[in-house]
Amino acid sequence: MIIFDKDTKNKLIELYQTKNVGLEGNILKLVDFEDDQEFKDYITSCIEKDRESRKRRLEVTKQVQTQNSKLSQLNLENEKIMLELQQSLKDVEESRMTFEVQNRELNEWKLDNIRLTEELKTEMVKSEQARIEAENAKKAAETDLDLLQKRTQTELIGTIVKVALGVIMTVGIVTTIMYIISIYTNKDTQIIGSTWSNMFGILLTNAFSIIGTIMGVKYASKEPTE
Repeated sequence: MIIFDKDTKNKLIELYQTKNVGLEGNILKLVDFEDDQEFKDYITSCIEKDRESRKRRLEVTKQVQTQNSKLSQLNLENEKIMLELQQSLKDVEESRMTFEVQNRELNEWKLDNIRLTEELKTEMVKSEQARIEAENAKKAAETDLDLLQKRTQTELIGTIVKVALGVIMTVGIVTTIMYIISIYTNKDTQIIGSTWSNMFGILLTNAFSIIGTIMGVKYASKEPTE
Protein backbone atom coordinates (compact mmCIF):
# COMPACT_ATOMS: atom_id res chain seq x y z
CA MET A 1 0.00 0.00 0.00
CA ILE A 2 1.04 3.62 -0.52
CA ILE A 3 0.81 6.02 2.39
CA PHE A 4 0.99 9.79 1.93
CA ASP A 5 1.84 12.26 4.64
CA LYS A 6 -0.55 14.97 5.66
CA ASP A 7 1.12 17.69 3.67
CA THR A 8 1.09 15.61 0.46
CA LYS A 9 -2.56 14.77 1.00
CA ASN A 10 -3.40 18.45 1.40
CA LYS A 11 -1.51 19.40 -1.76
CA LEU A 12 -3.21 16.62 -3.73
CA ILE A 13 -6.64 17.74 -2.50
CA GLU A 14 -5.83 21.41 -3.24
CA LEU A 15 -4.59 20.53 -6.75
CA TYR A 16 -7.80 18.62 -7.39
CA GLN A 17 -9.98 21.45 -6.13
CA THR A 18 -8.16 24.22 -7.99
CA LYS A 19 -6.95 22.52 -11.17
CA ASN A 20 -9.31 19.55 -11.29
CA VAL A 21 -6.29 17.30 -11.54
CA GLY A 22 -6.18 14.16 -9.44
CA LEU A 23 -4.52 10.84 -9.29
CA GLU A 24 -5.32 8.34 -12.03
CA GLY A 25 -4.73 4.74 -12.90
CA ASN A 26 -3.94 1.70 -10.84
CA ILE A 27 -2.15 3.80 -8.22
CA LEU A 28 -5.55 4.65 -6.73
CA LYS A 29 -5.98 1.00 -5.79
CA LEU A 30 -2.76 1.11 -3.76
CA VAL A 31 -3.35 4.32 -1.77
CA ASP A 32 -4.08 3.95 1.93
CA PHE A 33 -6.15 6.90 3.14
CA GLU A 34 -5.69 5.90 6.87
CA ASP A 35 -9.17 6.74 8.09
CA ASP A 36 -8.81 10.26 6.64
CA GLN A 37 -12.33 10.97 5.45
CA GLU A 38 -11.35 14.01 3.42
CA PHE A 39 -8.56 12.11 1.66
CA LYS A 40 -10.91 9.14 1.25
CA ASP A 41 -13.42 11.38 -0.46
CA TYR A 42 -10.58 12.66 -2.66
CA ILE A 43 -9.54 9.13 -3.59
CA THR A 44 -13.20 8.20 -4.22
CA SER A 45 -13.62 11.24 -6.47
CA CYS A 46 -10.38 10.43 -8.28
CA ILE A 47 -11.56 6.84 -8.75
CA GLU A 48 -14.91 8.03 -10.18
CA LYS A 49 -13.17 10.55 -12.37
CA ASP A 50 -10.69 7.92 -13.52
CA ARG A 51 -13.56 5.53 -14.23
CA GLU A 52 -15.33 8.22 -16.26
CA SER A 53 -12.09 9.07 -18.03
CA ARG A 54 -11.49 5.43 -18.85
CA LYS A 55 -15.04 5.12 -20.08
CA ARG A 56 -14.68 8.21 -22.28
CA ARG A 57 -11.32 7.01 -23.55
CA LEU A 58 -12.87 3.62 -24.33
CA GLU A 59 -15.70 5.26 -26.22
CA VAL A 60 -13.25 7.47 -28.05
CA THR A 61 -11.12 4.43 -28.78
CA LYS A 62 -14.16 2.57 -30.10
CA GLN A 63 -15.11 5.57 -32.20
CA VAL A 64 -11.58 5.85 -33.50
CA GLN A 65 -11.50 2.14 -34.26
CA THR A 66 -14.87 2.40 -36.01
CA GLN A 67 -13.67 5.39 -37.96
CA ASN A 68 -10.41 3.61 -38.72
CA SER A 69 -12.40 0.61 -39.92
CA LYS A 70 -14.53 2.85 -42.08
CA LEU A 71 -11.43 4.66 -43.31
CA SER A 72 -9.78 1.34 -44.08
CA GLN A 73 -12.89 0.24 -45.96
CA LEU A 74 -12.97 3.56 -47.78
CA ASN A 75 -9.27 3.25 -48.48
CA LEU A 76 -9.83 -0.21 -49.96
CA GLU A 77 -12.70 1.12 -52.03
CA ASN A 78 -10.56 4.07 -53.11
CA GLU A 79 -7.76 1.73 -54.09
CA LYS A 80 -10.23 -0.40 -56.00
CA ILE A 81 -11.61 2.71 -57.71
CA MET A 82 -8.07 3.89 -58.47
CA LEU A 83 -7.22 0.50 -59.97
CA GLU A 84 -10.39 0.59 -62.04
CA LEU A 85 -9.62 4.16 -63.05
CA GLN A 86 -6.06 3.22 -64.01
CA GLN A 87 -7.38 0.26 -66.01
CA SER A 88 -9.94 2.55 -67.65
CA LEU A 89 -7.20 5.06 -68.48
CA LYS A 90 -5.08 2.22 -69.83
CA ASP A 91 -8.00 0.97 -71.94
CA VAL A 92 -8.67 4.50 -73.16
CA GLU A 93 -5.00 4.95 -74.05
CA GLU A 94 -4.93 1.62 -75.86
CA SER A 95 -8.14 2.55 -77.67
CA ARG A 96 -6.65 5.91 -78.59
CA MET A 97 -3.48 4.30 -79.89
CA THR A 98 -5.53 1.69 -81.79
CA PHE A 99 -7.67 4.47 -83.24
CA GLU A 100 -4.59 6.45 -84.22
CA VAL A 101 -3.07 3.37 -85.87
CA GLN A 102 -6.31 2.60 -87.69
CA ASN A 103 -6.70 6.25 -88.65
CA ARG A 104 -3.12 6.34 -89.92
CA GLU A 105 -3.68 3.12 -91.87
CA LEU A 106 -6.93 4.55 -93.24
CA ASN A 107 -5.14 7.73 -94.31
CA GLU A 108 -2.38 5.69 -95.93
CA TRP A 109 -5.04 3.59 -97.68
CA LYS A 110 -6.76 6.76 -98.91
CA LEU A 111 -3.44 8.16 -100.12
CA ASP A 112 -2.66 4.88 -101.88
CA ASN A 113 -6.09 4.93 -103.51
CA ILE A 114 -5.61 8.54 -104.58
CA ARG A 115 -2.16 7.70 -105.95
CA LEU A 116 -3.47 4.61 -107.76
CA THR A 117 -6.39 6.65 -109.12
CA GLU A 118 -4.02 9.32 -110.39
CA GLU A 119 -1.75 6.69 -111.90
CA LEU A 120 -4.78 4.99 -113.49
CA LYS A 121 -5.93 8.32 -114.91
CA THR A 122 -2.43 8.95 -116.23
CA GLU A 123 -2.28 5.48 -117.78
CA MET A 124 -5.75 5.99 -119.27
CA VAL A 125 -4.62 9.30 -120.78
CA LYS A 126 -1.47 7.62 -122.11
CA SER A 127 -3.55 4.73 -123.47
CA GLU A 128 -5.95 7.16 -125.14
CA GLN A 129 -3.04 9.09 -126.60
CA ALA A 130 -1.46 5.82 -127.80
CA ARG A 131 -4.80 4.79 -129.33
CA ILE A 132 -5.13 8.15 -131.09
CA GLU A 133 -1.54 7.93 -132.29
CA ALA A 134 -2.17 4.36 -133.49
CA GLU A 135 -5.32 5.46 -135.32
CA ASN A 136 -3.47 8.40 -136.83
CA ALA A 137 -0.61 6.07 -137.84
CA LYS A 138 -3.16 3.63 -139.30
CA LYS A 139 -4.86 6.42 -141.22
CA ALA A 140 -1.49 7.72 -142.42
CA ALA A 141 -0.47 4.20 -143.48
CA GLU A 142 -3.79 3.67 -145.23
CA THR A 143 -3.43 7.06 -146.91
CA ASP A 144 0.13 6.26 -147.98
CA LEU A 145 -0.96 2.81 -149.20
CA ASP A 146 -3.89 4.30 -151.07
CA LEU A 147 -1.64 6.93 -152.64
CA LEU A 148 0.87 4.21 -153.52
CA GLN A 149 -1.86 2.03 -155.02
CA LYS A 150 -3.29 4.97 -156.94
CA ARG A 151 0.17 5.94 -158.12
CA THR A 152 0.91 2.36 -159.14
CA GLN A 153 -2.44 2.07 -160.88
CA THR A 154 -1.89 5.40 -162.62
CA GLU A 155 1.57 4.39 -163.75
CA LEU A 156 0.29 0.97 -164.85
CA ILE A 157 -2.65 2.50 -166.71
CA GLY A 158 -0.35 5.08 -168.30
CA THR A 159 2.00 2.33 -169.38
CA ILE A 160 -0.85 0.22 -170.79
CA VAL A 161 -2.29 3.23 -172.63
CA LYS A 162 1.10 4.12 -174.01
CA VAL A 163 1.71 0.54 -175.15
CA ALA A 164 -1.77 0.30 -176.64
CA LEU A 165 -1.35 3.61 -178.46
CA GLY A 166 2.10 2.55 -179.58
CA VAL A 167 0.80 -0.73 -180.94
CA ILE A 168 -2.10 1.07 -182.67
CA MET A 169 0.17 3.68 -184.18
CA THR A 170 2.76 1.06 -185.21
CA VAL A 171 0.19 -1.18 -186.88
CA GLY A 172 -1.44 1.83 -188.50
CA ILE A 173 1.88 3.15 -189.77
CA VAL A 174 2.99 -0.26 -191.06
CA THR A 175 -0.35 -0.87 -192.76
CA THR A 176 -0.33 2.64 -194.27
CA ILE A 177 3.21 2.21 -195.56
CA MET A 178 2.27 -1.12 -197.13
CA TYR A 179 -0.80 0.47 -198.72
CA ILE A 180 1.27 3.36 -200.12
CA ILE A 181 3.91 0.96 -201.47
CA SER A 182 1.16 -1.04 -203.16
CA ILE A 183 -0.15 2.11 -204.84
CA TYR A 184 3.27 3.16 -206.19
CA THR A 185 4.10 -0.33 -207.42
CA ASN A 186 0.78 -0.53 -209.35
CA LYS A 187 -0.30 -3.62 -207.51
CA ASP A 188 -3.82 -4.52 -206.70
CA THR A 189 -4.67 -2.30 -203.67
CA GLN A 190 -8.21 -3.43 -203.29
CA ILE A 191 -7.34 -6.34 -201.02
CA ILE A 192 -4.69 -4.33 -199.15
CA GLY A 193 -7.00 -1.33 -198.77
CA SER A 194 -9.81 -3.49 -197.49
CA THR A 195 -7.41 -5.26 -195.15
CA TRP A 196 -5.95 -1.92 -194.05
CA SER A 197 -9.40 -0.46 -193.31
CA ASN A 198 -10.56 -3.56 -191.43
CA MET A 199 -7.32 -3.83 -189.45
CA PHE A 200 -7.31 -0.15 -188.64
CA GLY A 201 -10.92 -0.35 -187.43
CA ILE A 202 -10.24 -3.46 -185.38
CA LEU A 203 -7.17 -1.83 -183.80
CA LEU A 204 -9.05 1.32 -182.94
CA THR A 205 -11.96 -0.66 -181.55
CA ASN A 206 -9.66 -2.83 -179.43
CA ALA A 207 -7.63 0.18 -178.29
CA PHE A 208 -10.67 2.11 -177.13
CA SER A 209 -12.07 -1.08 -175.57
CA ILE A 210 -8.84 -1.56 -173.58
CA ILE A 211 -8.80 2.08 -172.49
CA GLY A 212 -12.46 1.93 -171.49
CA THR A 213 -11.92 -1.26 -169.50
CA ILE A 214 -8.90 0.25 -167.72
CA MET A 215 -10.76 3.46 -166.84
CA GLY A 216 -13.74 1.45 -165.64
CA VAL A 217 -11.54 -0.66 -163.38
CA LYS A 218 -9.81 2.48 -162.11
CA TYR A 219 -13.01 4.28 -161.12
CA ALA A 220 -14.60 1.08 -159.80
CA SER A 221 -11.63 0.59 -157.43
CA LYS A 222 -12.21 4.03 -155.83
CA GLU A 223 -14.00 4.05 -152.45
CA PRO A 224 -17.48 5.55 -152.59
CA THR A 225 -17.66 9.04 -151.13
CA GLU A 226 -20.13 9.66 -148.35
